[in-house]
Amino acid sequence: MKYTFIAMLTIFTFVNCAEKNRSFLPSEIAILPKPTSIILQKNSFAFKNGQTIFSDDKAQIIAVEDLKKFIKSKIDFSLKTSDTKSAIISFTNDENLTSEAYELKVTPKRITILANDSAGYFYAVQTLKQLLSTEKTKDSEHIKHLIPAIHIKDNPRFKWRAYMLDESRYFHGEAFVKQQLDQMALLKMNTFHWHLIDDAGWRVEIKKYPLLTKVGAFRKDSEIETWKSGKTAGKPHGGFYTQKQIKNIVAYAKNKNIKVVPEFEMPGHSSAAIAAYTWLGTAGKDIDVPVKFGRLYDNYDVTKPAVIAFIKDVLSELFQLFPSDVIHIGGDEVGYEVWEKSKSVQKYMKENNIKTPADLQINFTNNISKYIEKNGRRMMGWNEILGKNIHKDFGEKKNDKEAETELAKNAIVHFWKGDLALLTDAAKKGYSIVNSLHSSTYLDYNYKSIPLKKAYDFNPIPNGLDENYHKNIYGLGCQMWSEWTPTNPDVERQTYPRIAAYAEVGWTSLENKNYDDFKIALKKMQKHWDSLGINYYRE
Repeated sequence: MKYTFIAMLTIFTFVNCAEKNRSFLPSEIAILPKPTSIILQKNSFAFKNGQTIFSDDKAQIIAVEDLKKFIKSKIDFSLKTSDTKSAIISFTNDENLTSEAYELKVTPKRITILANDSAGYFYAVQTLKQLLSTEKTKDSEHIKHLIPAIHIKDNPRFKWRAYMLDESRYFHGEAFVKQQLDQMALLKMNTFHWHLIDDAGWRVEIKKYPLLTKVGAFRKDSEIETWKSGKTAGKPHGGFYTQKQIKNIVAYAKNKNIKVVPEFEMPGHSSAAIAAYTWLGTAGKDIDVPVKFGRLYDNYDVTKPAVIAFIKDVLSELFQLFPSDVIHIGGDEVGYEVWEKSKSVQKYMKENNIKTPADLQINFTNNISKYIEKNGRRMMGWNEILGKNIHKDFGEKKNDKEAETELAKNAIVHFWKGDLALLTDAAKKGYSIVNSLHSSTYLDYNYKSIPLKKAYDFNPIPNGLDENYHKNIYGLGCQMWSEWTPTNPDVERQTYPRIAAYAEVGWTSLENKNYDDFKIALKKMQKHWDSLGINYYRE
């Protein structure tokens, strides 16, 4: 006898087999993000102490160790590695599976995980974690740790599924970063965009320029509540990561299949660096690390060879710290007034036939792009790096002329502000795009501006984009800017639960998404967050 339950293309099927442990109902299967397909069977698999794992591929090591660690910490059972394929849990290569995809087969007697790369194996384990049910038997004397008998096939919609943490405004610390990485991994997010450098603070140790952290990592006070509030916290703030700490965090992320992409803002949002080394700026004025947040006056003087050398020196140290194939250079909200008032900058522009400050910025950006490419990486930047004026709503930017110079073609454009026409134009020109439209993905926005449903409904491929250009959209990022979230619980409240919605946006195909299913699965995830003391927002 066979019963079939269908919900939005995800198929649950009960299949009769010998009774061992209890069977699960479709309503009990709650996985975030939602898998591609699920076939649910009768009975379940029970974990027992000393069960064996078979693994024969280096790509499986991280997933195997993650599973063993999870089972040990969660139920205090030890899983033992075996060299025989008859092991209770086996990891098997399937060359037909695409990158990050996996297949999970659970019967009452064994668990089989199939994948074709380390990410696929790892994500299968994350799904197993969410399937685990710990319950007492009827006599209440024994506890069973069950995985439903199930067959799951799964793969991601997008290859770029990012969470960004801004630590320039407020330093949150190594333990907190690792907590965020843990939750990203469980939700199958694979990119941690780390905003470490901005006006409000320089958070990464650079050996060649020690004042960047000695001076640039600390400020005397902090603006609070909202923009131009006139209020401050009345206390200093500061902190930075040593290179040893950075390497530790990057290694930690790697073991969770997460790439760490650092952001080194240039040529604007550079006040912390200029406070450390005045000669980096255009204005030639000594400044302190700003207390107020926002768009500030000075930029790097990109016409000085010494400044270009400084930027390349910093990048060289970042290359050593971050093995990521992508380096983010910011490039947003550059105020041109200081360049327009500088006689030396104007002379340089005239001598080099550079018509506008926007062209100067792209000339500089292309120079940096070549250096990044020479070192085996790709440059990424906010979509101002295209030279389009997307800030006519800013008084200081509304009359800026657009650039004629073309951005280097291998750049990844991080789209955050603009319309479909701008995004389409970038795609037509062949640029790779990560879509982080601020009105749908900025986690600093309150829940009235971006409620959970709006976050869930975001589509990185916007309506109206020609299908020929869909391949140019790498995926999405959700951004936790921290101007008004000074404490870790503040950041948690803004991040959770919306991060789960963005995780499903990045992973689950459009036709398989269902908000009602998502809310059911979210309730189970919230219990997990409760166990960790994570301060998520409750609607």
